[in-house]
Amino acid sequence: MSTPLLIAVLLLLAAAAFEFGRRRALQVAGPEFRTLHSLPRYYGSYTALWCALPALILLGAWLAFEDKIITILVIADLPAAYQSLSEPELNLIVNDLRNQLSGNVVSRELNLDMQAAVKHYGSLRATSKAALAVIFLSVAMLGMGLAWRKIAPDFWARNRVEAIVKVLLIICSTLAIFTTIGIVLSVLFESIRFFRAVPVFDFLFGLEWSPQTAIREDQVGSSGAFGAVPLFAGTLLISLIAMLVAAPVGLTSAIYLSEYSHPRFRAAAKPLLEILAGIPTVVYGFFAALTVAPLIRDAGTNFGLDVSSESALAAGLVMGIMIIPFVSSISDDVINAVPQSLRDGSLALGSTQSEMIRKVVLPAALPGIVGGLLLAISRAIGETMIVVMAAGLAANLTVNPLEAVTTVTVQIVTLLVGDQEFDSPKTLAAFALGLMLFLVTLALNVIALYVVRKYREQYE
Repeated sequence: MSTPLLIAVLLLLAAAAFEFGRRRALQVAGPEFRTLHSLPRYYGSYTALWCALPALILLGAWLAFEDKIITILVIADLPAAYQSLSEPELNLIVNDLRNQLSGNVVSRELNLDMQAAVKHYGSLRATSKAALAVIFLSVAMLGMGLAWRKIAPDFWARNRVEAIVKVLLIICSTLAIFTTIGIVLSVLFESIRFFRAVPVFDFLFGLEWSPQTAIREDQVGSSGAFGAVPLFAGTLLISLIAMLVAAPVGLTSAIYLSEYSHPRFRAAAKPLLEILAGIPTVVYGFFAALTVAPLIRDAGTNFGLDVSSESALAAGLVMGIMIIPFVSSISDDVINAVPQSLRDGSLALGSTQSEMIRKVVLPAALPGIVGGLLLAISRAIGETMIVVMAAGLAANLTVNPLEAVTTVTVQIVTLLVGDQEFDSPKTLAAFALGLMLFLVTLALNVIALYVVRKYREQYE
């Protein structure tokens, strides 16, 4: 039985356990419903939780160790000639066994011993899945039965359910925290390896970016130049152009939709505007490369300007269009959340509607607007496809929006595409660039929190 099917069966069992627990609570309460400590649904929830949680824990542990145990058993059953092989060679053999079992292409012709190992591997996997299904369903039924038997009028079901949910929330929060720490540490350690080969000063203040290096001593290649200033400049240039488009258009559209437009128009216009956020970025990239970039090039030629076929202006304009919904939707929600009493008080004192918006509504909504702009900036900094297709890969140090530039995210993707040697500064440079992005995003969040705290205290 496959894992998705097991989970589907478990959901059905949990639903049945909920109903059984609820009915059991009503049954033990008798005609006096008030004798129950908790509402019947809490007894059902308690039964459903005890049905699902132990089984899910078992499933996670089983899937975590199943493949390792099967691999150990298969290797132990191989002939003695294979036992003396090194660990990488054994891993290749096991990989061939898995590919053969899955019907994929194998790297070698399998002899009789290997074919027997394939059959053994398949037999162990089938046995494991069958045993998992039996034990999994047995644990679910056992948990449901134990919880069902504990139901009584004086059983504190609500307290137990809330305690279980609280523990689950703590576990999820802890996992999120440790995942974040793991991501940061993984990037940090690889960045430290990079900075051992390339000085930090040269990386942060170097004016030339050419990460091509010779991996082997007998290979002809460049020694590499890892000055990241052109990448930072290109990222800031494209993000600035995008925000010059998205910030005023998004904010003014939010003000119009929330303060001036008819409710019927707002109900139709806001979903249409938010459709822009659902368009894949590769579609925006096609639009930028095939429509916007040629228009800018032709317009520049008419004015006697030398415009590159791939320019920062084309990428920035299309990226600005893409992030308009982020600014508009969040700003609209924040402006609508401003208390109506502030508007009424301002109008009662003789303010016009425009004065009321400029001097009362917008300052009160500023923390949320800053949050929306921060989200838009982060979206612009992290965009890749539009830059690849419209701005190019050339690491030019320029502030001219008509020239081709590249960004940090594009270079990260370029450095990690294909088979790479992770002992090379060329590949490790991607982690250093990722660390810089993380620090920049952290700084933006600190600034945004300061602005939000300052104006929130003023209007609370």
